[in-house]
Amino acid sequence: MEDKLKGKKILIVDDEPDILETLEDLLPSCKVVKAKTFEEAKTQLEAQTFDMAILDIMGVDGYKLLEIATRKKVAAVMLTANALSPEDTVKSFRNGAAHFIPKDKITEITTFLNDIIDEETGSKSLLSKWLDRMGSYYSEKFGENWKEDDKAFWAKLDFHT
Repeated sequence: MEDKLKGKKILIVDDEPDILETLEDLLPSCKVVKAKTFEEAKTQLEAQTFDMAILDIMGVDGYKLLEIATRKKVAAVMLTANALSPEDTVKSFRNGAAHFIPKDKITEITTFLNDIIDEETGSKSLLSKWLDRMGSYYSEKFGENWKEDDKAFWAKLDFHT
């Protein structure tokens, strides 16, 4: 199987060293740049070119980093444990995130990153793919009606769940 991530330059940002190490281990074919603070990450985003960025939300001001990544046209993945909610998910997507991943799904990171690469050639939107992968997880975690608070956002997707 072709490694679509081979050689991709990815910024990973988290204030937890074990998360940085885990991500680096899960992405052996990528050129990984790590940052533990907002300031480090901001400096890296402004000084270098990245294919993607994996951003923690809490502890490193992930939403401000998302703004920078979006402005620099870097595909951003929000990775979180503490900000895991339907509201933060919608906020992330509305602010330009390519994906939103709970930290307990970290071992599936390559699948989500490959979705970003595949989006250019695929017929299904990245958000629809995210919902296919995460919809049942969210229903289990937040209840069957987790999309109710933002029906307009979820209704624009071309699928039925």
